[in-house]
Formats: sequence, structure tokens, C-alpha cells
Amino acid sequence: MVESTAIDAVLVRLVLGLFISAGIGLLAYRRRSLTRSGVLGAIITGTLIFGFGGWIAGLLLIAFFVSSSLLSHFKEDNARKQRAAETFDKGGQRDLAQALANGGAAAGLAALSWLTRETPTTSSALYAAMIGALAAVNADTWATELGVLSRSSPRLITQPHKRVAPGTSGGITALGTGAATSGAAFIGLCYVVFTALYRAIAGSADAPDASSHFLAVIVAASIAGFAGSLFDSLLGATVQAMYYSEKRGKETEKRFERDGTPNRPIRGWPWLNNDWVNFLASLLGAAVAAAIWVATTGGR
Repeated sequence: MVESTAIDAVLVRLVLGLFISAGIGLLAYRRRSLTRSGVLGAIITGTLIFGFGGWIAGLLLIAFFVSSSLLSHFKEDNARKQRAAETFDKGGQRDLAQALANGGAAAGLAALSWLTRETPTTSSALYAAMIGALAAVNADTWATELGVLSRSSPRLITQPHKRVAPGTSGGITALGTGAATSGAAFIGLCYVVFTALYRAIAGSADAPDASSHFLAVIVAASIAGFAGSLFDSLLGATVQAMYYSEKRGKETEKRFERDGTPNRPIRGWPWLNNDWVNFLASLLGAAVAAAIWVATTGGR
């Protein structure tokens, strides 16, 4: 009976998650934050996170999406931001691959957390990992969108003495680093707020196991998100596929120009584009969050 009730509950949340994520995705499409394929990606990740992770997880995904979308449009006419955008593989509108890269790890971890619910220690660690994954992608998004506005030139993470152009993969600034930390902490703070609201409405017995350790969640999210963002920069500076645009005379993430002109490969692994970098960074953030969670709470 208990198992049947749990399955019924997750099915209801999956259906509700489908409608909610579809509505948000379509609204984001109208606001030019998502492409058509990006709407599909939002529906897939949103449905899974809402369904298996519960309302708190779903609200965390919304917090990430809303904040990152707002920052994508923040000062979009700024000259520094426009110049940096020219080097990015894709524009401000997220497509299917970007949606899955940013939310895929969290969606998978939410499902695993639910599937292992009969083993509370494992389930709680996986839930914490999901929060870490969201913190990592949010940290990277905030760092990217705000870091390019820095008046000081970025420095390559692997060669701190070397200055690079804004938007260069692997380039970091004090502003971007601060934004990454804030973006990660934002997810942790949102978790605290959403869990408090959930406990007030549904009762503490229905709240996730992780909800009794607010400080641990904030610390884990902040450190995990920041670590994921740094890992993203490290991959960008070393093994991410980069090209040289003869047409624009600069390094770029773009394999092809808008007119179809191929750019010359200059370094990195051909398959490792920015979407894969984001996904791997979210996995690292998840691993760090889970490790901190277990170390600080004993997995309870």
C-alpha cells in the first residue's frame, strides 16, 4: 500500500511537472530565452525533476532558469557583452542540447534519489548531489553573464599572468568569480526558503530528509557550485574544442560561422563542446555536494 501510494504520488507530480514545464517553456520561447528545441529540453528536464525530485526540486529548477534567463538579457546591449557573445558557440536562446546539458544531470539524480528512497542514506546523498548539479550550472551561468561585464581583462585560469579577451573559454575575473559564488549560494538559499515553505504547508513529515540540515545544504551548494564553475573554466582553458575564425580574426567556440564558413581547429578534443563542458561541470558539482553532505551529516 505504501509503495502504491508513492508511485501514485510520483505519477501525479510527473503529470503536473509536464504541464508546468511546458507552460514555462512556451513562455520562455515567447521571451526568446529558448528555441523550439529548447522548449522540448525544458519539458524533459522539468518533468523529471518535478516528478522524481518533488516540488522543492522543481522550484529550484525554476529559480535557476528564471535567474539565468534574466541575466542573459541583463545589459545585453553592453559592448563588452556583445563582443564576448561573438565567441560563444550559441546565442542567448538555449536549445535542446543546452537545456539537457544544464538540467540533465539534476534530472537523472532526482530520478535516482527517488528510486533509492528505501535506502535513506543513498537517497539523501543523491538528492544533495542534485542540488549541487543545479548550483554548478547556476554558478557558471552567473559567472558568464556577469563576468563579461568586468572592466578588467580576464586572466586564463591555467596561466593567471596571461590576460585574454572577454568571453575567452577559461578566462576568469574577480567579478565573474564573485558571481559564480553568489549563483551557487543562491541555489542553496532557495532550497532553505522553499523547504521552509514546504514544511509549513505540507508538514515536516513530508519534507525531504535533507531539509533538517539547512546550513550543510547552503555550504555544500556554495562550494559545489563554485567548484563546478572552476572546473568548467579549467576544461575551457585546456581540452574544450576551440577554433580560429579567419573571418573575424579571433578564437571562438564556434565550429562554423553563421554563413556556414568552417573555422580552423586550434586545440581541444573535437567532441568536447560547451554543452559537454557544462554537463561535466554539473556532474563535478554533484559529486562535491554529495561528498560534503555525507561528510558533514553522516548521510542522515
